[in-house]
Amino acid sequence: MPPPTPTSTPPLMEVEMEGEFSEKRSLLPLETAAVDAEEVKEKAYEKEEKVMIGILDSDLLNNSDSQSAPPFSWRKLWLFTGPGFLMSIGFLDPGNLEGDLQSGAIAGYSLLWLLLWATGMGLLIQLLSARLGVATGKHLAEICREVYPKGVSFALWVMAEVALIGADIQEVIGSAIAIRILSNGALPIWAGVVITALDCFIFLFLENYGVRKLEAVFAVLISTMSISFAGMFAETKPDGKELLLGLLIPKLSSKTIKQAVGVVGCVIMPHNIFLHSALVQSREIDTGKKGEVREALRYYNIESSIALFVSFMINLFVTAVFAKEFYGTKEANTIGLVNAGQALHDKFGGGTIPILYIWGVGLLAAGQSSTLTGTYAGQFIMGGFLNLRLKKWTRSLITRSFAIVPTMIVALVFNKSESTLDVLNEWLNILQSIQIPFALIPLLYLVSKEEIMGSFAIGRLLKNATWCVAALVISINGYLLLDFFSVEVQGLLFGSVVSIATAAYVMFIIYLILYDSSISCDLWKLIRSAEIPSKFIWRTNNR
Repeated sequence: MPPPTPTSTPPLMEVEMEGEFSEKRSLLPLETAAVDAEEVKEKAYEKEEKVMIGILDSDLLNNSDSQSAPPFSWRKLWLFTGPGFLMSIGFLDPGNLEGDLQSGAIAGYSLLWLLLWATGMGLLIQLLSARLGVATGKHLAEICREVYPKGVSFALWVMAEVALIGADIQEVIGSAIAIRILSNGALPIWAGVVITALDCFIFLFLENYGVRKLEAVFAVLISTMSISFAGMFAETKPDGKELLLGLLIPKLSSKTIKQAVGVVGCVIMPHNIFLHSALVQSREIDTGKKGEVREALRYYNIESSIALFVSFMINLFVTAVFAKEFYGTKEANTIGLVNAGQALHDKFGGGTIPILYIWGVGLLAAGQSSTLTGTYAGQFIMGGFLNLRLKKWTRSLITRSFAIVPTMIVALVFNKSESTLDVLNEWLNILQSIQIPFALIPLLYLVSKEEIMGSFAIGRLLKNATWCVAALVISINGYLLLDFFSVEVQGLLFGSVVSIATAAYVMFIIYLILYDSSISCDLWKLIRSAEIPSKFIWRTNNR
């Protein structure tokens, strides 16, 4: 089929952007009349759903230059507060809590320094995700669909959905375990899964009342976790000196390497990277004005830092409690999410409020909040990659079904042998670890491209630092995979299948890393010279 003539070819991308960014060019498609009207309407948030920030009198008096951010305002910080706390729930899901309690039980306080540094690395990655969303006005899934070839974009979507399903199974099972604890065992795991599945409808109900109401519900859940786990911390009274030494002095032994890998691996959640880039668009920001973009980034950076500090403290409370009570005991190697509550109860017994129920309330808040954010993330991932023109309630039901069906199967299979749920959790951690590069590498590629980010592209120093973090995270998860498969993979046939899959997996990662030099740089040179042959455009549009 011959390529269309230049006059009939829809523009692939902007050559000149309007307003403040007229000197920049973008790889993102134009939203013109040539583009289907329904496609243009596909947004993370519609205009009427967004929180209006407004302009203060001090902004007008002190900021005549629209390229600089207005002075700091506590009122505006409050208006921008919300997305970072929703994002921070990804650091507090039941999978993370299990990693915390196992780290404390097996390694004591010795890995607290790693928890601190891992949270810092997670913050850096999440700030880049927010930067992408604010500067471009689009979220990560949308931009991946527009920048990468169709086949690659589809593969990235599949990987994101797989990671989301794995995380959701952990979150729903965690909620189901909490429900069983709080019902004194009257409700089995499968019944808890059914109850937790209904959160999809709760989410849809709350969403109708606006973004701020939804954020308030998550604030209540995070507060519940904070109070519950801080209460456990106060009751058990961990050793303050040992805790401080664990935070300040790096220490790692061969016996705790697996727990160390788990601490880092649990912090970087693939679906959370996609989620944050969409959540920041819930505020009305004119991306054509550099001053507004800089202002939004400043407040989001502050808010996200506070949110992750809170999540770090919650993780520290859980780790310290189990380090105090189980480190060096015979139960240390067998404790997991399923029996953690009963183990605490055996240590402390009753009381005014039994610690078993304090743990159950905190675990339920973690599970419910993370399943709700999982539903949110699923909407953005599916809508962004596939550009589905579906109503939000339809999309929520579809994404929730993706997770609930396999979770129900898991609950029924393991209902009589709950001790094997911890083994399943290890497999799910591996599943999510495998997916990390397919969210992290596209993010780092996109935020470093001036053609996409304009003047908000990250500099060379930050770029090198973030790629070092990415290399470290991918290497750590690679070690986890190698260690896990060396034990679990047995038999020639299974080993051959895993080897082939691993080779394809590595090749895809290499492709994503080299994509910049293989395609986009040549494309950018053509854009800069304003000599884009119609044949090249047609082929690029139809890759």
